[in-house]
Amino acid sequence: MSKIKIVITGANGQLGRELAEWNTDTAEIIGFGRDELDVTSLPACRNVFAIHKPNVVIHCAAYTAVDKAESEPDEAFRVNAAATRNVAIAAREVGAKLCYISTDYVFDGTGTTPYNEFDRTNPQTVYGKSKLAGEQAVQTLHDRFYIVRTSWVFGKYGNNFVKTMLKMAGERDQLKVVSDQIGSPTYTYDLAAFLLELVHTDYYGIYHASNSGICSWYEFAKAIFELSGTGIQVDPCATADFPRPALRPAYSVMDHIGIRSNEFQMLRPWREALNHYLKDGE
Repeated sequence: MSKIKIVITGANGQLGRELAEWNTDTAEIIGFGRDELDVTSLPACRNVFAIHKPNVVIHCAAYTAVDKAESEPDEAFRVNAAATRNVAIAAREVGAKLCYISTDYVFDGTGTTPYNEFDRTNPQTVYGKSKLAGEQAVQTLHDRFYIVRTSWVFGKYGNNFVKTMLKMAGERDQLKVVSDQIGSPTYTYDLAAFLLELVHTDYYGIYHASNSGICSWYEFAKAIFELSGTGIQVDPCATADFPRPALRPAYSVMDHIGIRSNEFQMLRPWREALNHYLKDGE
């Protein structure tokens, strides 16, 4: 069986780097960071895709500074919407499938049951609105796409909640962590494995991908310290105690209808994934 060629955008980011460094017998993976591919330039996207002729583009490049986006809406939309349009156009022109990484922030977070792939979107932040605009560009401009929404991402590359908690534990004796935001952590290693399986298929459409199970940030923090053997006192607090420019979804649990109905393997429970990361991933 001949290998498929996959181009990764945003290959220096948390998920992009995980994918770019993945070894697989069925795919040749080429990663491009911001310095090698400026996705905000349509000619640059066309040029890179014309040279490499990928079968698949996994578009991880994104503006992810959620709070900063509130004061930089033009930049957030330039990167998350306009650049996604560029990637979609250039990918379609070379006949490549497109996989776009999206977010739980496309929902308003006021739900009480897990959001499925067909629930109405209603983003409340500039970041969420710009990522939804990226989804719409993909759906409008490409005919063979996967949109994969994920949440609470952690892994060995880049900054994330797990690393922040472990760093803070080394600097202080006690911490307060928000207990009224509920979601599902997602381990980049497990997400990458799912994405690489997905893009080998023709099961196009929208997917929700996060590790199984749910928790609050407070419960996530407690598990991090417990599994890493870190002794620190953690106390719950309310979102209102830590006001931030961008509204955080109170409830961002996602249902995985796409994964189940297309008979993909569910991502393992988040505590198992966290344990794997703490033992092997760092």
